[in-house]
Amino acid sequence: MIELLFFILMLFIVAILSRRIDSIPLTPQMIFIFAGIVVGWLFTGYVDIIQPPTSTIILLIAEIALVLVLFSDASQIRLGSIELDSLTSRLLVIGLPLTIVLGIATAIFIFTDLTFWETAIIGVVLAPTDAALGQVVVQNKRIPQLIRKSLEVESGLNDGLCVPFLLVFVAIGLAEESFSPVGYFLEVAIMQIGVGVLVGIAVGIVGSKIVIKSRDKGWITPEYQRIAFLALALLSFVIADQTGGSGFIAAFVGGLATAYVTLDARKVLMDFAEAEGQFLNLAVFFILGIVISDLIPQITWHIILYAILSLTVIRILPVTLSLIGSNIKWDSTLFMGWFGPRGLASVVLALIALERLSPFQGQETFILTVFITVFFSVIAHGITALPFSKLYLRHED
Repeated sequence: MIELLFFILMLFIVAILSRRIDSIPLTPQMIFIFAGIVVGWLFTGYVDIIQPPTSTIILLIAEIALVLVLFSDASQIRLGSIELDSLTSRLLVIGLPLTIVLGIATAIFIFTDLTFWETAIIGVVLAPTDAALGQVVVQNKRIPQLIRKSLEVESGLNDGLCVPFLLVFVAIGLAEESFSPVGYFLEVAIMQIGVGVLVGIAVGIVGSKIVIKSRDKGWITPEYQRIAFLALALLSFVIADQTGGSGFIAAFVGGLATAYVTLDARKVLMDFAEAEGQFLNLAVFFILGIVISDLIPQITWHIILYAILSLTVIRILPVTLSLIGSNIKWDSTLFMGWFGPRGLASVVLALIALERLSPFQGQETFILTVFITVFFSVIAHGITALPFSKLYLRHED
């Protein structure tokens, strides 16, 4: 119970100082991950994230947090307000696959004792980005809207798009006799993406219209309006997940559809989900800190090198290549390349991989690499978000 008490106390302190924290190079995620490390050192000790029920509880909290963040972020986006056909599509169609390939190639070069599929899941898990770790960037109205929204939409979709790749490499790891790489990937990709999109659209549009109809007839209170939209976020995820689709894509698309239907009401309706998502997000980083506290003595130079490359070359080079031929200037390209933090999505995908795979030889290296990279990202992107944004705006002016 000491961990829960410490978390609640930190939550209260961060809440009452939140405006002050926003004005300095410090993020809530940084605070909670360091708080978790301290609690891990002083009280908790080793946490087994591989075996149930611990693994199940952590995965459930992380998945719900990611779903609420994706849904609430998407609800703030007005369809047609960003050039999805130019910038965001380049980041997703060209940049994401290049990031995965470069991440795998780098892991093969650095971790010579791992098998191909083990290096592959490292590359895939650390490919998606987390806009929540760069809120200073995506919420800064002075930064061009195209840059902000493209980063936000990219982070909302790339985690779901990574799921088919992850499932393919998990299948390789399980060594299924009937496995066919190309056919299996196409089947999984179509199911994950297609079903996820369809479920998100259906739940978002139908659910939102029902809520609005209920509001117009005076059947629903403002408080339960927000709870209803929170339920839609979770419904999108669960229905897609149970029907073979990506729950994360469904949650994001569901948020887009909800924003389209609710129009001007969407900001008020999403406040509750956004707050709950942030609460769970911070809980995940607090737990991650506790887990990392036991991993720190096991860090090797291989882990540190890969983490640094993952946050720099493995992200920035694909972004640069994907934007060749666009009208984006070099400073904006570097800015977008740097602000691709690894966070909640990587943690969730790592936990999914660990849940589906029986203990494997490179498991310890996998866990260390993913969690330490996320840890470095929380620090690096948290510290640089404010000063780099100011530097970028100064150069733009």
